[in-house]
Amino acid sequence: MAYKNTVYQKAINTLERRREKATLEANSRMEEILPKLPELEEIQKKLSAIGISISKLFFHEGNREEELNRLRGASLALQKQKKELLIKNGYDENALSIQYYCPVCSDTGYYNGRMCSCHRELLKEIERDSLRKIAPLDDCTFETFDTRYYPEKAMENGVSPREKAQRILNSCRGYAQTFNAHSPNLMFMGGTGLGKTHLSLAIANVAVNKGYSVIYGTSQNIISDLQNENFGRTDDLRYEEYDVLHTDLLILDDLGTEFSSKFSEACIYNIINTRILQKKPTIICTNYEHGDFVREYNQRIVSRIAGEYSTLILEGNDIRYIK
Repeated sequence: MAYKNTVYQKAINTLERRREKATLEANSRMEEILPKLPELEEIQKKLSAIGISISKLFFHEGNREEELNRLRGASLALQKQKKELLIKNGYDENALSIQYYCPVCSDTGYYNGRMCSCHRELLKEIERDSLRKIAPLDDCTFETFDTRYYPEKAMENGVSPREKAQRILNSCRGYAQTFNAHSPNLMFMGGTGLGKTHLSLAIANVAVNKGYSVIYGTSQNIISDLQNENFGRTDDLRYEEYDVLHTDLLILDDLGTEFSSKFSEACIYNIINTRILQKKPTIICTNYEHGDFVREYNQRIVSRIAGEYSTLILEGNDIRYIK
């Protein structure tokens, strides 16, 4: 998955802290137990000596299987003796061992040359925490999307805003359930407070759980950071061009609130076009109606969105105001 470098680095740092913590705790237990049970110290020395002997055997030529089996047998006998001694004195049988957070990979993050499941879960949680800092991710789920706030009275086409919202909700659930790195693009349209951001973040929740990277931001904040990056002002950037273009899912919220300029227009086109060419899904939310959108943006942007995005239009009254 195309996580940001900072996400990978945070995961590596966390794994290092886990290993260090496990080692320090094991040393602490050893310092407590060995003075009380001097027999254990002798067993530990014998085990270490056996380990060295086994290592040396691999440098000897000839048949070493018999001696190797003898040393392994002696090691198993000593380990059994050590466990029995610990249990007899009220300790856990593994009290002197390093007890890793993940016993599968020993907190290295990899097992048999492949990324361990604990590493993958750690990356997901870091990605989720990153999104939480800028968006109400935990509050915006499919379960908390309440269609009762949409008017029940049918419109001219015979469909009520509530029924329409329910259809869109169902469609978004299906989209999230089948989400992958090449899912279709979506565009939410509708007035303020109609749940566009809520639904996009509900999709983000599912995508993150599946292990996909997600970047969420308003068009104003993203374009502002990309402009600063373009001019070399790279301090405190939340968004960088490479990450915006290559993340598994980009949510571009509040399109139309950015400061209108040639740069912003070129930037929006580059984001939309590049991600279409790479077949990477983007979700756009805008308060514009279709006619306003066509008037505000140039034909290249309008054409790319019209040809490559599924449009979902929410109607009704500002839910935030009603609540």
